[in-house]
Amino acid sequence: MNTAHPAQRQQGRLDQWNDDKGFGFVIPEGGGPKAFVHIKAFANRPRRPVAGDRLSYLLERDAQGRWQATQALLMGEPTTAQGRQAKQPAARHQKHGALPVWGWPLGLAVAALLLGLGLAAFGVLPHLLGLWLLVVNVITFGVYAVDKSAAQQGAWRTKETTLHILSLLGGWPAALLAQRHLRHKSSKQSFQAVFWLTVVGNVLLMGLLSGAEGQALFQSMFLPLLRNL
Repeated sequence: MNTAHPAQRQQGRLDQWNDDKGFGFVIPEGGGPKAFVHIKAFANRPRRPVAGDRLSYLLERDAQGRWQATQALLMGEPTTAQGRQAKQPAARHQKHGALPVWGWPLGLAVAALLLGLGLAAFGVLPHLLGLWLLVVNVITFGVYAVDKSAAQQGAWRTKETTLHILSLLGGWPAALLAQRHLRHKSSKQSFQAVFWLTVVGNVLLMGLLSGAEGQALFQSMFLPLLRNL
């Protein structure tokens, strides 16, 4: 017998929140079971939830019998210092839009892309590689934008492996811009560690493809792969 009275609205505190994946856990203020809460469960969303937010919600069991919060409403200010600190940049983001992308991220991304295009134009890198860099960067930014939207809507997400592969293949300048401009994956340390490894890997790959030997390698190995994409 369900003793938690699922139809009764409760109040609690958002104890954990994974903003990239769009879920967390809420602890009731009056005692009771810890409940899973998904971004789709929020009936009103004036902003993204953060750890420490006070919630009003219905406590129910899912198909597997686990407790979940439904019809969740954000209430007032976050109750922890972490929540208050997290809310401030979120509020600025809603008021002023995305974070500025100028500064070193923009400079590095533009410089890297222009350098790659310039080297391809002057024959240091294969000419088709210049076209590839343009295409893969447009694709990369689009994939980041779609994944950000999916995170906000609680929809199916793009695998992080896909994002890293795009960066390794030359899309890292657009990835860097998307991370800053869209505020997506920029604060996840594990993702950032792998991302910068892909940047190093791509730079090494560009070096491998430079010069006469690199041109021959591109013609024999990479060009057939690009034609089959």
